[in-house]
Amino acid sequence: MARVLVGLALGLVALTATDALASPQTYQEATEAYLATVPAEAKARSDAYFEGGYWMQLWSFLIGVAWAVLLLRQRWSARIRDRAERISQRRNVQVFAYWTMYSLLSAAALLPWTYYSGFVREHEYGLATQTAGAWFGDWAKGQGLAVVLGGLAIMLLYAVFRRAPRRWWLWGAGVSLVLLVIAMALGPVYISPLFNEYTPLADGPVKSAVLQMAHANGVDANEIFMSDASAQSTRISANVAGMLGTERITLNDNLLERCSQAEIEAVMGHELGHYVLNHMYESLVFFGVLAVIAAAFVRWGFAWFVQRHGERCGVRGIDDPAGLPVLGLLLSIFGFLATPVTNSYIRANEAEADIFGLNAARQPDGFATTALKLGEYRKLDPGPIEEVLFFDHPSGRTRIEMAMRFKHR
Repeated sequence: MARVLVGLALGLVALTATDALASPQTYQEATEAYLATVPAEAKARSDAYFEGGYWMQLWSFLIGVAWAVLLLRQRWSARIRDRAERISQRRNVQVFAYWTMYSLLSAAALLPWTYYSGFVREHEYGLATQTAGAWFGDWAKGQGLAVVLGGLAIMLLYAVFRRAPRRWWLWGAGVSLVLLVIAMALGPVYISPLFNEYTPLADGPVKSAVLQMAHANGVDANEIFMSDASAQSTRISANVAGMLGTERITLNDNLLERCSQAEIEAVMGHELGHYVLNHMYESLVFFGVLAVIAAAFVRWGFAWFVQRHGERCGVRGIDDPAGLPVLGLLLSIFGFLATPVTNSYIRANEAEADIFGLNAARQPDGFATTALKLGEYRKLDPGPIEEVLFFDHPSGRTRIEMAMRFKHR
């Protein structure tokens, strides 16, 4: 019932916005007219969800720190390492065994928080559709992938640590970047279908418009896929994912069911922009540089930890898997502190894709009403400092204003 009421409200918002913009206006007036169509209750709910997300990020960080400290101070990590060493004399097998026990123990210990943040809270705000059983099924699949794929990645990294005891941080950053490329290439084809069904989009106006837009911008695509994201969420989404030959254009069924033709074209123009502007490859450079900086920070922090606390916590050195919680802790600290930087980089790329999408789709009103739909879970009108620190996409106001500038230019 709640989803039906939300859908009716959004329909009324779109109609009201269309009427409000029927007469010529400046882009500032048009922007305010769109924002004014959002009911105060819906705006308050969205603001509460998004602002609560700031605290969720902080609590996730603090809980992760507390868990890592507990593993180290109680010597649980060292005991897991000792047990792994009794399983086999081979170092790679020891690392994989350690990772399996460590990841499963961590998943179980953090499950209450994971369940609250990923299931309970999403349902409280009407953004999730899964039953508890389906959610736990996806969670279990995710843990299985973490054990197998994460174990292979950790084995490779610790092999680097053993072979390059002085330059491990540089080689580790390089290997991490290679693993990121592999994940980006294989994810859309082999990983995502484990959680959702991907089917070719049926012929029709949507497929024709998206393919025409893709071909007009040099994207060699002949097929578009649809995912059944409504099995988990009410959120609208689309992407052009993959690389090195695995690229595919995908939109979810929520986008098809909840959005007009103009809105779908606006969204797909934006997603094609990411691909045409080579944002995936540009991001590899950015995060590659960030990985080297992070590795240098971890190198310093790990050396300090071993010198001060290594013996008490049972951590022998960088090639000891018992030190994995230390690596995770240091990377968490770095990532938390770097959040405004990474958010700003991603937000700039999103703004570039917005501009591209407006030029490609020529649907500024569709772009604006889509921003209102995204405002169900993204704060529409933040302050400028708030947007810089916490937003990894342009805010709804910024996007609507951009669309209205395009329309009234």
